[in-house]
Amino acid sequence: MVDIFDEVDEDLRADRAADLLKRYGGLIIAAAVLIVGATGGWQAWRWWQARQDTQAGMAFTAAMTAAETGGAARDAAALPFEEIAASAPEGYRVLARLRAAAAKASSGDLPGAAVLWDQVAADTAADPLLRDLASLSWAARQIDTGDPAALEARLRPLTEPGNPWRSLAQEQLALLDLRQGKTAAARDVFTRLAADPTAPRGVRGRASALLGRLGG
Repeated sequence: MVDIFDEVDEDLRADRAADLLKRYGGLIIAAAVLIVGATGGWQAWRWWQARQDTQAGMAFTAAMTAAETGGAARDAAALPFEEIAASAPEGYRVLARLRAAAAKASSGDLPGAAVLWDQVAADTAADPLLRDLASLSWAARQIDTGDPAALEARLRPLTEPGNPWRSLAQEQLALLDLRQGKTAAARDVFTRLAADPTAPRGVRGRASALLGRLGG
């Protein structure tokens, strides 16, 4: 009797499954197709993204090589990087803007460089380290002529403990103090930088040299 009941129960389950398949078979098939399509689309997107990254990397390397070997005229060295920045994925876009800005500044186009540095500094999708580097570069190139209030506003946040650019930002602020005649304040900063073991060697060396000139 147990076997008969089991067979009846199995038959009922089979009938219910067949009924459900008749009712919802189309939806089940559509869902399966959608899942397969989404998986295929994701794989295609990843392939396309990897291809874009590879192409951008090759273009960036070629532009770097041309800039470093003099393969491009000095006033045109920024062009390849600007082209990369216009179409490359985010990471290469930021790096290309920074390189283009440096090339423009070296060729005398400081306003053009400042625009690119501002773009990187304002890019919330960019790495904070690169955003701060853009602000530091922007200020360093204008430390002798730029508006003191604007320069300090860009540099002061970089002097917070733990910021990788802290010592360089402090150095620029001390130079800004010298420019404004605040010799004592500048001397204090250079004294700290010269004795700071965490500061880069170049910063310590420049601070010591300037202290010598200032009588410190």
